[in-house]
Amino acid sequence: MIVISLDSPFVHKVWNDQELSEMVDGGAPFYMAQDPAGRIGEMYGVYDEVECVDVRGTFTMNPEGIVVGYEILTPPVGRSVDEILRQLEAQKLVYDKKGAEVAPTGWKPGKQTLTPGEDLVGQVWKQWKLGD
Repeated sequence: MIVISLDSPFVHKVWNDQELSEMVDGGAPFYMAQDPAGRIGEMYGVYDEVECVDVRGTFTMNPEGIVVGYEILTPPVGRSVDEILRQLEAQKLVYDKKGAEVAPTGWKPGKQTLTPGEDLVGQVWKQWKLGD
């Protein structure tokens, strides 16, 4: 996982040391990179040229570089590192199983997965409840 922002490495360090490390044991469980000109943000449609800021965007890519999930939040809305990591685990499971198993809503590693197919149509809720 890589976090990219307009902020400098110094701002990243202060944020990690004084903020994130208080919320996540050990601090940032990911790399932080700098995009001072907003070029990467422009590529993904999250750079606001008028305000010169990136809107908060999370993009999940598979090993081929294909975006398989994304979430865009306005700056006042915080993100959950735990939820982002959960989604990454779910995407990894689906990728590794080549779609033969899928992760239902709220799935966590070690919990029941679903097998896609006609018999699952209209029955997802039953399988989902079994996974609790």
